[in-house]
Amino acid sequence: MEKSIMDLMAGVKETWELPDVDVRTYSPLVLAYIGDAVYEVVVRSILVGRGNAQANRLHKEASTLVNAGAQSASLERIREELTEEEMQVFKRGRNANSATMAKHATMSDYRRATGFEALMGYLYLTGRTERILELAKKGLEED
Repeated sequence: MEKSIMDLMAGVKETWELPDVDVRTYSPLVLAYIGDAVYEVVVRSILVGRGNAQANRLHKEASTLVNAGAQSASLERIREELTEEEMQVFKRGRNANSATMAKHATMSDYRRATGFEALMGYLYLTGRTERILELAKKGLEED
């Protein structure tokens, strides 16, 4: 899976002739925007990889894993594993002023989830998909 995700990003950049951009200049909410999608693909890939199932059941299961509360809990499981650089990206995302908030989340969960998504986006855009998978695996482990 890792190679195909990177091939997709490389293909998009090549097909649309997108310039190389310093990811560190991106707003934390832009990082969270792409990070949300990347994490969703990881979770959906896990669920679909377990075997054929009804799409509605897959959606419900994914929804329990990809929401502010679950992502906040995942962040707490991986917090000690983060490098200094990763912690800085997380904090930028957590502290970003968002105009919206999730309906079924506390403000603290929502902010941590935004930081988590920003970290996933940063890792994706910097080509560190192995690290995404490593952190996702640890974050999704049951306590």
